[in-house]
Amino acid sequence: MKAIKVPRAKKNRKILTKHGHQRTDNYYWLNQRKNKEVIKYLEDENKYTQQMLNGPTKALQDMLYKEMVGRIPQKELSVPYNLKGFSYYTRFEEGLEYPVYCRRALKDGSPEEVMLDGNAMAKGHHYFHINNWEVSPDNRLLAYSLDTVSRRKYTIHFKDLTTGKILEEKIKNTTGDLAWANDNKTLFYSVRDRSLRPFKIFKHVLGTPVKEDQLVYHEKDSTFDVSVYKSKSEKYLIINSESTLSSECRILPADSSGQKFKVFQPRQKEVEYQITHQGDRFLILTNYKAKNFRLMEVPEDQTDLTHWKEVIPHREDVLLEEVEVFKDFFVLSERKNGLIRFRIFNLKNGQTHYIPFNEEDYHVFMDDNYEYDSLLFRFGYTSLKTPQTIYDYDMQERTTSLKKQKEVVGGYEPDDYVSKRLYVPARDGVKVPLSLVYKKGFKNDGSQPLLLYGYGSYGISIESEFRSSLLSLLDRGFAFAVAHVRGGQELGRIWYEDGKLLNKKNTFYDFIDCAQFLINKKYTGANRLFAMGGSAGGLLMGAVINQAPNLFKGVVASVPFVDVVTTMLDESIPLTTGEYDEWGNPNQKEFYDYMLSYSPYDNVTRQDYPAMLVTTGLHDSQVQYWEPAKWVAKLRDKKTDGHELFLWTNMDFGHGGASGRFEAYKEIAMEYAFMLLLLEE
Repeated sequence: MKAIKVPRAKKNRKILTKHGHQRTDNYYWLNQRKNKEVIKYLEDENKYTQQMLNGPTKALQDMLYKEMVGRIPQKELSVPYNLKGFSYYTRFEEGLEYPVYCRRALKDGSPEEVMLDGNAMAKGHHYFHINNWEVSPDNRLLAYSLDTVSRRKYTIHFKDLTTGKILEEKIKNTTGDLAWANDNKTLFYSVRDRSLRPFKIFKHVLGTPVKEDQLVYHEKDSTFDVSVYKSKSEKYLIINSESTLSSECRILPADSSGQKFKVFQPRQKEVEYQITHQGDRFLILTNYKAKNFRLMEVPEDQTDLTHWKEVIPHREDVLLEEVEVFKDFFVLSERKNGLIRFRIFNLKNGQTHYIPFNEEDYHVFMDDNYEYDSLLFRFGYTSLKTPQTIYDYDMQERTTSLKKQKEVVGGYEPDDYVSKRLYVPARDGVKVPLSLVYKKGFKNDGSQPLLLYGYGSYGISIESEFRSSLLSLLDRGFAFAVAHVRGGQELGRIWYEDGKLLNKKNTFYDFIDCAQFLINKKYTGANRLFAMGGSAGGLLMGAVINQAPNLFKGVVASVPFVDVVTTMLDESIPLTTGEYDEWGNPNQKEFYDYMLSYSPYDNVTRQDYPAMLVTTGLHDSQVQYWEPAKWVAKLRDKKTDGHELFLWTNMDFGHGGASGRFEAYKEIAMEYAFMLLLLEE
């Protein structure tokens, strides 16, 4: 086959001016999605990747895909949960991509009711995603939200579960959020503006035209998003307005859907709070005078800040993350030394205790806990070597019962692998947590390959979760590591604040220092080390290779946010205004200058770069496709090495990639094949 030419995007010089400073962007024109020349360029890049990467590694990719999919049970059933006389669960059928949502009445011999069959509903769609679904309080009606484009615009549909019929009325352009009032006919939902920001809450009454739906709340501050939900106690409907650093709730008795929502506590700058209703009080998780958050309570009828009383005080070394309420108990999720632990509070006797966990590096999460009057707390446990395991914990008896451990088909022995947590000294003396896993027999002499993953933004903590797909690397001699860099929230709120705004470069320095540490400690060598990150983690990849281009053999950047300055100056792009508190507002010169100093696209320079695979989606609503496309075009023009550079644009999907449970592994197989191919050089 004749070798295909390396794609070269044309240069169309555009001068961008801000604060008296000029930037030249030769590839600005690539943001014209409807321009046939743009589509042709993306298709040319895909053809190049197809011939130069996918072609030579087709057999390997097929093998990897079969391995990964082969570890997944063809038929699978979720752990059922009980609610209002029914047991709810999802199941997967052999060879099919999407879940079937089911329920069964809690009576002996009751038949299965199929509420939604994702496989039948997905036919004819390249992308398919059921976001939220809620059954009406009388168990009769199902409201569910659906996206078939991958732009996070959901249409709400209604189904009569007693007849099986889909109602004619539907609500378009929603976020997918929905909440039933207690009258079984009124539904509250949120919609998006042109930039895809959730900004309005509407009330729909079944049987009335959607165009007559009542506007309940309009969030006019463009830095805030708005959502709506019902309290677990089912007593209140709650509207939550939230920015990066501030929040404000409104409440309405769910029996009084015709009345107006009342402000719980007016928003204050840099004050965040989350509310949970329990009995005759609200529990409040807040950072008010508490950087790592504290837990407070307030009576139902006097909710403003002056009446808040402290339940759990602030602690410098413990971050409070989440609270789950029951009739006679509540559970607090605390993070200490980067690891989550669950603290149980018994309201009947005033006692408190923790659920013990044994591994040095693990992750636990609250699972399906929809029943309010229950003694059982359901949680999930996993680690880099332990498959996801679901437990029910009896909060009164303090006993744990295993409900299910995710099966790895073909046999898997956790004891064949080693997982550990290390602490890496960063250049400023801070110790960065590093999670590591490899198969026993791994040679700690610098000769074996290692994949280092990172994210480090929005206060999102990257957890030590089991991924069966990783076995295809671990069993081929790789180690896998997660660098818990600043910008996440693994070590509390200060960890987040030290990796955002004018401290953002700490995120990049931490990752570089973790990579160098792994080389120095001979877990790998520079010619065997790979890096991976997606979205804001793609920004991390872009910044790191500009600063330390010789540190990595290859880099995978998925849907990377790399054109930071231009995007943050464009308020029409989804997420921009709501993220000024994360990245800074470049309309202010101080933030513009700092952002410009690390923006991956703006700092591409004439130097060697590692081999790279960059992926994106044409319909991505969170990081627009043109950011990675422009970045690759500029890298092709500037880089001085002979290393491969691939851009793969999925023309059917968006930010999250494929929607089916098997389809997504095709892209993972491509990423793994890219790295394995480089090791053969």
